[in-house]
Amino acid sequence: MLLILCAAAASAQLRIAVNSTTIESAPMFLAELTPEVKIVPVPNGRVALAQLLDGSVDAATGSETQALLNSTAQPEIRIILTLSEASYRMIGRKSAGIRRVEDLRGKKVAATGNTSSQYFLREMLRTAGLRESDVQFVNLEGAAMPDALKHADVDAVAIWEPHAQNSLEALGGDAVELRNPSVYRERFNLNATSKVLRDPAKRKVLLALVREVLRSSDRIRGQRRQSITFLAPSLNTPEQTIQRVWNEFRFPANLPQDLPRVLAEVETYVAAIQNRPPRTAQTLRGLIDPTLLNEARKR
Repeated sequence: MLLILCAAAASAQLRIAVNSTTIESAPMFLAELTPEVKIVPVPNGRVALAQLLDGSVDAATGSETQALLNSTAQPEIRIILTLSEASYRMIGRKSAGIRRVEDLRGKKVAATGNTSSQYFLREMLRTAGLRESDVQFVNLEGAAMPDALKHADVDAVAIWEPHAQNSLEALGGDAVELRNPSVYRERFNLNATSKVLRDPAKRKVLLALVREVLRSSDRIRGQRRQSITFLAPSLNTPEQTIQRVWNEFRFPANLPQDLPRVLAEVETYVAAIQNRPPRTAQTLRGLIDPTLLNEARKR
């Protein structure tokens, strides 16, 4: 009997891959977790979704871009909660002759390939009538961008926080900020799979987690200073840096009404990367599963 109970407890434990380098993960790191939930810190959303894809975790955080990219290989991926929304920025070098997006033509511009960073770059270029082929694209991880700018290895970067802020500070007076909030606002989500959602034991633990994330999101919205202080060690990021970029984020803990539209817009980029036709709006809506959130809100 004891062995059966132990086996049941083990099957109920939930492993969650959480990006430990980005402020978007705040609701997960500030949640009061039960022993049944294990956070697995990972360096980015690509690793998080890859672990969800291979089944080594039961849920994973990541942008809508990563959910779309990975759901072709694993159609059972489901977006169950939007943890945060975030604005991105481009930082360029004035000394490279950059004052506006149009000035990026022919310049060395860094973004992180196959991520929302590259999608943001594409959309920013589009506002100036440019394409990615009009710039010298440099595939670079966000953490490497500040030094690359400082040493003139690149002329501009397109990235999320805190890398954009770090890039701005690395350049000091030589920095120019290019932004257009209407171009793209990331939806950073908690993702699971239909298989996990169908498992009664795991669903029960995941439901409790979603309820706690709703509470932690309330605390984040109401207790800014305390949230930043507690979050900084988890992200290995100075409090001052988080404070400076905090207004770039919202922590809604919901499934936004415009999420299907956002998925459809980003899908065109994902389809081009994967050399396939874009999926239909109906197929994309099927990637969103609101049942757990609806159940969590009843209590």
